[in-house]
Amino acid sequence: MCPRECNIDRERSKGFCQMSDILKVSRAALHMWEEPCISGKEGSGTVFFSGCTLRCVFCQNRDIAAGRSGKEISIERLSEIFLELMEKGANNINLVTPTHYTRQIIKALDIAKNQGMNLPIVYNTSGYEKTDTIKMLEGYVDVYLPDFKYVSSDISGKYSGAKDYYIYAKDALSEMVKQTGKPKFDERRIMTKGVIVRHLILPGCSEDSKAVIEYLYNTYGDDIYISIMNQYTPFGMENYPELNRKVTTYEYNKVVNYAIELGITNGFVQEGSAASESFIPDFDTYEGV
Repeated sequence: MCPRECNIDRERSKGFCQMSDILKVSRAALHMWEEPCISGKEGSGTVFFSGCTLRCVFCQNRDIAAGRSGKEISIERLSEIFLELMEKGANNINLVTPTHYTRQIIKALDIAKNQGMNLPIVYNTSGYEKTDTIKMLEGYVDVYLPDFKYVSSDISGKYSGAKDYYIYAKDALSEMVKQTGKPKFDERRIMTKGVIVRHLILPGCSEDSKAVIEYLYNTYGDDIYISIMNQYTPFGMENYPELNRKVTTYEYNKVVNYAIELGITNGFVQEGSAASESFIPDFDTYEGV
């Protein structure tokens, strides 16, 4: 399912993602801290899946990324969760770190849609995707919300163990944009179709961030939204002293100003207060699961 191609039979063992083929979910609830056109006032119906195909050293959700947190559920229960989030008034169903469960999610969506679930589906991913996996989601996903973390293979290799990140991310993004077309919004300015690409600025990596922004805008122009994120929070970075600090205002503004100079208007920025532990959900309660 993912670029790791670990070739593990997940019915018998766990893959690189640290998951078997049984769904494991850490949280399902209304989430208020996505981009405004995703969360709105009502909240995004967010489902956090355990495990991850990338597992960055700086991950703020490392307990669920490593599979240490979560509750095993059936495909039928996942479909019920989708319906329950709709009943709570969610603007969409937001699938967080879903790659390794793509087949199970498609089955759950089929069940939920047959029972009246009609919300837009948001695919919230690290961006480290195989194009064939994204193709499986055509007709199921309305809004793609991928990260685009790196251009540099040296940086992606060091911090995510994926020197091929850029190669996979750019090809997967191309398929996402092909599927959704230009962004569309409802009367409340909630996105119903389109792509928002997120980029998290890391300490000392401003030049690579500028390369990411330049690639995205030169390739897609106003056909996508670009979200420049300032919420990097250093947790346990003793082995990576260069990452053991927050991003400075100067570093963040340097990238934002570069985006403005390029001509980007379809974008989102964050205030420095976003780099706070308060934005990280509690994954020990299994809320809504």
